[in-house]
Amino acid sequence: MSRINEMLQELCPDGVNFKHLGSIGTWYGGGTPSKGKAEYWTDGTIPWVSPKDMGRRVVNSSIDMIAEAALRESAAKLVPPTSVAMVVRSSILNHTFPTALVPVPVALNQDMKAVVPYADVMVDYLAHVLSSRGQDILRKASKIGGSVTSINSSQLLNYRIPVPPLEVQREIVRVLDQFTQLEAELEAKLQAELEARRRQYEHYRAQRLAEAAHGAERVALGELGRIVTGRTPKSSDALAWGTEIDFITPSDIANGMKVVSAPSRKLSTAGAASMAKAMVPARSLLVTCIGADMGKTVINEHECVTNQQINSIIPTREIVVDYFYHLLTSMRDRLRAQGERSGGTMPLINKTDFSKIEVPVPSLAVQEAVASKLNDINALINDIGICLPGELNARRKQYEQYRDRLLTFKEAAA
Repeated sequence: MSRINEMLQELCPDGVNFKHLGSIGTWYGGGTPSKGKAEYWTDGTIPWVSPKDMGRRVVNSSIDMIAEAALRESAAKLVPPTSVAMVVRSSILNHTFPTALVPVPVALNQDMKAVVPYADVMVDYLAHVLSSRGQDILRKASKIGGSVTSINSSQLLNYRIPVPPLEVQREIVRVLDQFTQLEAELEAKLQAELEARRRQYEHYRAQRLAEAAHGAERVALGELGRIVTGRTPKSSDALAWGTEIDFITPSDIANGMKVVSAPSRKLSTAGAASMAKAMVPARSLLVTCIGADMGKTVINEHECVTNQQINSIIPTREIVVDYFYHLLTSMRDRLRAQGERSGGTMPLINKTDFSKIEVPVPSLAVQEAVASKLNDINALINDIGICLPGELNARRKQYEQYRDRLLTFKEAAA
């Protein structure tokens, strides 16, 4: 900070000039080539950046690619390197203004804009400034009304940012890039440590479960308990939805979760009563059975109803539920493989096939011992997993506060 302050005192003692965004570079809009023309999308080599590609500080690739014919014959135009791209129409603008440095030539979809700054503005500096001013831009330039939140173009272009001399911009970029590099290194280190702990736990879990399975009776899941596939009330049925009974879907089940206790939606007592056959008592086993999330297992803390993408095992014989949580979680790859053999357009484990899956059932004493050990280690791993995002978030807030201080200037008199 002291070096930058010295430079500001030397180069602009009366304050920093502020400029409208519309005057700091050449602006580009986006367009979507016709999806009906395969030649626009087949073997494309040009990144076509859309809101789903944002969320990174630097965007140098995209999920979708277009061909040169799309540039010649559609509303999509090439944005030269190096630019700063931003989302100007999306529901994400309800809370975040995504911006990113784009070092390569790209095309944009119609919900994006980009600016290539003139020689007196470093593109890296501009990216930092727009990221820092995101919330202020949303307050001052968001368009009121419409089905999807958007940015008012004229208000965006009239938004003013500080433009100190290039020497100052260069020093700010150097300092902030150094800070973000340290943050990235810390994140990689913490993620690697967490992944190593998870691998150790999975290896230990596999050993304990294999020991417990040795010589144990093998039983079909349908013999452990009653298998229930959930149902979903019509969204238009206002009487079915309420605040009394948990309604659980795969989106309520995060990776690594053991107990699901706070789903995003609930049913009314009357709504749950109308689906009595789908009611699942507390501490049953819930297993997702369709799509990309297939094979995740949790225990429900409260009585609930699930949607049709979950098979529940309601125990009818005496078992240790925690043991079977660990066992079924360890079998996720097997469950997914079985679902992928279903032959449909979407991987699926139907109720009949699910009920026939055989699992080892050791004695209750062995189930208790294994579950107790695995519960302790699983809790430790989850604690680390909870602490990791918290620590990273604290670092990001520290960076943002530091960045915002660096980018706060006294404005020169007009």
